[in-house]
Amino acid sequence: MNEMPPKFKRRNISSNIITIVICCILSGIIGFVSAKIAYSGSDSNGVNIIQQKVNSNSDVEIEDVSDIAAKCGPSVVEITTESVSSGNSFYGQYISTGAGSGVIISEDGYIVTNNHVIENANRITVKTGEGNEYEAQLIGTDSQTDIAVIKIDAKDLVKATFGDSSNLEVGNIVIAIGNPLGELGGTVTTGIISALERQITVENEQMTLLQTDAAINPGNSGGGLFDENGNLIGIVNAKESSTGVEGLGFAIPINTVTEIIDELIENGSVTSRPVLGVSLYDVSSSSQYYRQSEYEEGVYIVQIVEGGAADKAGLEQNDRIVSFDGQNVSTSAEVKSILRKHKIGDKVEIVVNRNGKEITKEVVLQQSNQ
Repeated sequence: MNEMPPKFKRRNISSNIITIVICCILSGIIGFVSAKIAYSGSDSNGVNIIQQKVNSNSDVEIEDVSDIAAKCGPSVVEITTESVSSGNSFYGQYISTGAGSGVIISEDGYIVTNNHVIENANRITVKTGEGNEYEAQLIGTDSQTDIAVIKIDAKDLVKATFGDSSNLEVGNIVIAIGNPLGELGGTVTTGIISALERQITVENEQMTLLQTDAAINPGNSGGGLFDENGNLIGIVNAKESSTGVEGLGFAIPINTVTEIIDELIENGSVTSRPVLGVSLYDVSSSSQYYRQSEYEEGVYIVQIVEGGAADKAGLEQNDRIVSFDGQNVSTSAEVKSILRKHKIGDKVEIVVNRNGKEITKEVVLQQSNQ
């Protein structure tokens, strides 16, 4: 059964006393929030991140989210993409289109969105809440966290105020703003934080996400998830779309996003993360490859980067990884999850099965050259 959305009580004007009490409480809350605002510095690229050091207060019942929507709405944009593909079309090349959302993070046009929104796009167009359209430049992408940064040539834009996702609690009220279905830009939906630190596998990447019951639809990806104070606390990136399942939306915690943004702007990719230098493939009993071969279930090395960490350690194509850093693994997501806990230069023991024999190798993790 779906969780019920937060109930917004109607204002009761039958009692002047109640009205006065409510006003006093709200005045106190506003004063408390104002006193807690803190400003963080700017980086060399001019992207200033204003972060509210406010603990989310789940005891606050919001009657009307119009003020919050008015504050946050202008910082959320619509994104449309065009991709040119060759494929096997009789007519040669063809153009496919896509749509998503993004959040403005600087007054001069830097925008954060999902990697999967702009992936393989030949053209990216941004439409602001005021209706202005711009062609966007791709600045950087990171498929592992599903984060990308694009930029438009504009000034005096309304940027989002970053919150602190580490202060969130289950039951906190949230507001999602995005472009559902790719044609309903500026749509506002409300809900609560249903769970924290959900381990979800998306495109073979294990991610730690916020779960919400705010309505999330295709096109919302890359949009903002805001708290009841109007602070950006997540970037929407996934919805559970199984038959009969509703009320399961997910967002990347904003604290994770801020760790990635600076590197993407400076380098175009995340270079501080260690890599094995391999491509992995999962073989399971449900996969067609498994049924048509004699390969056991597990995670296999299908490609090795020449001169990379795996190559130098003596790993080979078709090796099945049995354990990584002392932990048994059977999927690529498990390998990547363990890898994230390490740093460049770490030595990691890896056990592989090669032609029926287990072989132990030591891998020195290298910097990503992505």
